[in-house]
Amino acid sequence: MNYPILEKRLLAENIWSMTVEAPRVARSARPGQFVIVRAGETGERIPLTVADYDAERGSVTIVIQTIGVSTRKICTLEVGEALTDFAGPLGHPSEFVLHPDAAEGRRYLFIAGGVGTAPVYPQVKWLHEHGVRADVIIGAKTRDMLIYTDEMRAVADTLHIATDDGSAGFHGLVTQLLEQLVAQGEHYDEVVAIGPMIMMKFVAATTRKYGLKTTVSLNALMVDGTGMCGACRVTVGGRTRFTCVDGPEFDAHEVDFDEAMRRQAMYRSEEQRRAAIEAERAAGHVCRIGLSNR
Repeated sequence: MNYPILEKRLLAENIWSMTVEAPRVARSARPGQFVIVRAGETGERIPLTVADYDAERGSVTIVIQTIGVSTRKICTLEVGEALTDFAGPLGHPSEFVLHPDAAEGRRYLFIAGGVGTAPVYPQVKWLHEHGVRADVIIGAKTRDMLIYTDEMRAVADTLHIATDDGSAGFHGLVTQLLEQLVAQGEHYDEVVAIGPMIMMKFVAATTRKYGLKTTVSLNALMVDGTGMCGACRVTVGGRTRFTCVDGPEFDAHEVDFDEAMRRQAMYRSEEQRRAAIEAERAAGHVCRIGLSNR
């Protein structure tokens, strides 16, 4: 069974949004979950978080950043073409979706960094539809890397923008803006942070000072999405957990971020080696293919 691409748009440099026809996934998907995508019979399995879903239309939206061979291959597909696999939904839904009554009367702050803005959107949308207040901080290096701002503005109670270079919104890091909001008297019951590992680490360190419950999504660590490969191992509260089957969301104050970043760096090095191999192949040299081509 193939999964046709219904819509495709460029969100920012090297970041694409695709809406895919996948009725069974759309009917079951919930905020916080992910899917496994494959382009071609020999394509690599790529875990991608659900950015939106429409059960009536039977569609699911994903956001892909081209960081390697396989993601570039997916992003070359156009509307009318199809993905070979679109398996899911996988992982546990966000806690407030599993226990909706617990969300009532609470005020959330979501902190989204870069591509992490995409999985934040369905969470904020779900809370908005259930009458729960949620503020959002979207952070990026520069204005041109901001995504989902219009969509988020439509569902967030208040949307804050932070850019490293000051080209849009607050000039500085998301953690600095968080501290400013707290200093101004804003009260939050819970923070949810999704973005680069280093960003989530420092958000967790900041919220710890205020005793703010904080949840992070570690979807960036996943490889096969089933727990079989063991690549998504992470230490949470002193215990080994598997991001794809136990998560992807965890208590930020219990995550060993230093270990997680070391693991991530290991895969990054492999990806750089793979990129060099592809460059040599393109130049006509014969090379052996490495382990990962994401």
